[in-house]
Amino acid sequence: MQRKVFWATFVALGLTADFTLPILWSLLATIPIGIFSWWVAYRSDWF
Repeated sequence: MQRKVFWATFVALGLTADFTLPILWSLLATIPIGIFSWWVAYRSDWF
C-alpha cells in the first residue's frame, strides 16, 4: 500500500509541476517532490 501511495503522489505532483512550471524548474522540482512523496508514504503514518 505504501508503495502505491508513494508512486501516486509522486506522479500526481510531478505531472502538476510539468504542466505548471518551466522545464528546468520542473526537473529541479523532482527531487523535493520525491522526498515529499516518500515522507507522505512511509514516514507520516497516514497509511
